[in-house]
Amino acid sequence: MTMRSIRLVRSLPLLLAALAPTALAAPADADNNRLNVSVVKMVYIVQHQAGCTNNVRINPQLQLAAQWHSVDVLNNRALDGDTGSDGSSPQDRALAAGYRGQVQETVAINPALSITSLEVINQWHSSPEQLAIMQNCANTEVGVWSENSLDRTVLVAVYGHPG
Repeated sequence: MTMRSIRLVRSLPLLLAALAPTALAAPADADNNRLNVSVVKMVYIVQHQAGCTNNVRINPQLQLAAQWHSVDVLNNRALDGDTGSDGSSPQDRALAAGYRGQVQETVAINPALSITSLEVINQWHSSPEQLAIMQNCANTEVGVWSENSLDRTVLVAVYGHPG
């Protein structure tokens, strides 16, 4: 081992300590688009396994409603379902976002920095109520949004069928 590599090995703990706060903070502000799109694709699969023939598509208004609720649930730890901190329902939030059809919602909460789309779908699949929402063939549109903090991830899907 050369003197240069010995110095590098000795300085590695200092380098890691210096990078640690940055490495931990960056994922909390990460772009979750890949996760959100993956959940939409998995909802499509769940629907088709249930016999649906439609192609569920992303709706920006439903995505906005999902974003509002995921931020609310992330920041208000007493929330764990469909009701917002202001008493709003999924339908209220969808209407406020400009969506005029009927909506349903599923919420996934993970007590960690991240969650995978497979974990989300498995969480929803194990709940008869949430599985029924995913399998509802009338839900042809969806908006998915996820938010992270260092110790919590919230993902909300708002499903809609135009009215």
